[in-house]
Amino acid sequence: MNKKSNKFSPEVRERAVRMVQEHRGEYPSLWAAIESIAAKIGCVPQTLNEWVKRTEIDSGAREGITTSELQRLKELERENKELRKANEILKLASAFFAQAELDRRLKS
Repeated sequence: MNKKSNKFSPEVRERAVRMVQEHRGEYPSLWAAIESIAAKIGCVPQTLNEWVKRTEIDSGAREGITTSELQRLKELERENKELRKANEILKLASAFFAQAELDRRLKS
């Protein structure tokens, strides 16, 4: 998974999203507002569009998984991956010791 760079501070992101929300009525479409404001803050329109969508999801104005839910999901997936690795190690260790016990019994 790629690590996104955070070129823009949270304050700049919030301000840009707020500008889109405040001025969207002055443009023929949401995309036109996003394009105009993105140029002013120095980001690509797709990035600003993602910020707007994320803000709308987090506020409940749009369907989707909130940022906190996404973060929790990532934590659970990471924990699940670690537990699967631990289970695999335990299975291998169990098989190793079971074989060692069989070998010990056969030699007796």
